[in-house]
Amino acid sequence: MQLSSPAHWVLYTDGGSRGNPGPAGSGFVLRDGSGAAVCAAGYFIGEATNNRAEYDGLIRGLSSAASHGCRSLEVRMDSELIVRQMTGRYRVKNDGLKEPFARAKALMGRFDHVSFVHVPREENTEADRLANEAMDERRSVGDAIEACEDEEGQGTLF
Repeated sequence: MQLSSPAHWVLYTDGGSRGNPGPAGSGFVLRDGSGAAVCAAGYFIGEATNNRAEYDGLIRGLSSAASHGCRSLEVRMDSELIVRQMTGRYRVKNDGLKEPFARAKALMGRFDHVSFVHVPREENTEADRLANEAMDERRSVGDAIEACEDEEGQGTLF
């Protein structure tokens, strides 16, 4: 799919773990400049911490946005920690998060503009639902899962 509008796209991402660490999943919803959903998917990622799952959703979403031709993106997440790490307000101290943080930062280079907004959980229900559905079913879920991945089928931490 090509960029339908040069306007700002919006990416909602989420991740979760049952047990921390425990069975984990991530999800994202990508909306184009008109507000139409371009891609919505959830992924079961095996055993992971909640923060690692949050990064997985972010990385998959950034990768999908880039492969769909997005140039300007606003990322909305309910993880205050990840938003603050991505914006430089917090340092990444946990060794287990340094690699996914670096991957997410590298993906940001594929855009002209990326901003991050911390949103309340109530404003991130679609991505949350997809992450939970993937954990419940222990498989990838959502609309056109293959179309949500980048050209190499990448976008995961695991």
